[in-house]
Amino acid sequence: MALSKVRSGNYFEDFVIGATFRHAAPRTLTDGDRSLYIGLTGSRAVLGTAVTNSRYLGLSGWPLDDILVFNVAFGKTVNDVSFKARGNLGYADVRFLAHVFAGDTLTVESTVIGLRENSSGSTGIVYVRSVARNQHEVEVLSYVRWVMVSKRDPKTPCPIAVVPTLPESVATEHLASKTFAPSTTAKAFAPGIRKIANLTGQSALWENYDIGERNDHPVGMTVHPSDAATATRLYQNNAPGHFDHILMSNRPLIYGGHIISLSVAAAYDGFENGIGILGINAGTHVAPTFAGDTICCASMVTDKIDISHDVGALRIRTVAAKNLAQSSDILFPSIGAGRSEYADNIVLDMDYTIAMPKGA
Repeated sequence: MALSKVRSGNYFEDFVIGATFRHAAPRTLTDGDRSLYIGLTGSRAVLGTAVTNSRYLGLSGWPLDDILVFNVAFGKTVNDVSFKARGNLGYADVRFLAHVFAGDTLTVESTVIGLRENSSGSTGIVYVRSVARNQHEVEVLSYVRWVMVSKRDPKTPCPIAVVPTLPESVATEHLASKTFAPSTTAKAFAPGIRKIANLTGQSALWENYDIGERNDHPVGMTVHPSDAATATRLYQNNAPGHFDHILMSNRPLIYGGHIISLSVAAAYDGFENGIGILGINAGTHVAPTFAGDTICCASMVTDKIDISHDVGALRIRTVAAKNLAQSSDILFPSIGAGRSEYADNIVLDMDYTIAMPKGA
């Protein structure tokens, strides 16, 4: 496909199964990115708060926040995959494979794995798998997402329909790779990881959580226009709907990754001793969020996975809502619910797995 000097995204007809985009341009992450991310999200995760915390817990370096890495990798894909998107619909099989540290350079590429025209004829769904690698060619992140993309000509039918079969959850061996990775990726957790309770003041470890347990996170977060725009620029996400007030009639759409960031940051309360995200099993942006909305969330433990002698995994479902007085008012729809079954105030439903130290 011939590319113009000014690239303004691809229409649905431009995508071909098997096509691979090598996204511009490699990005080196710094401690400045870490600090800005904390300022924009309020993240209090122990591993991201102080280098001394990481050393105390036996890590060989100071890892960057997993969702910061995810959002930077996502931002790289926008110009090729979703610049013409009507909406980013969901995620699956998101694998956090290796820690990323300040000074690491990420390169991202995406492969088209599915296409399906919508019944309206004006849009189609594009499925891609994106992979981020560091400067050593080590895969640090791999994920599938699907977006609704506008067609160039609604009158021209696109008969190709390939819908990929996606796993219900990230496979245990991919979860374990974060824990048992070679020392070059510094993903392995030392036995002293359980000392995290000395840093948080919270004694609850893997054994202390029950399947079905619900945590209502007490901190709501109003999405200020300047915060949302700065966060999206931090990730170099250039989708115009997040910045262009004229295009959006003075109601800019908040990037969904920022809502994920705020929700994971809020979920610190209740899961203080978590030591990072191992995978995102599924994620759905149920409804849009706009500047001025206030986000709160609640979480439920849906499974417990025994990974190693020192570390277990908690599978968590976090549901975020906008403009509720308190998170205890959030109603969890049934798993696999269609969008029509969600309450009007629900904006995000995310199923993810975190690492949690075990007791002695």
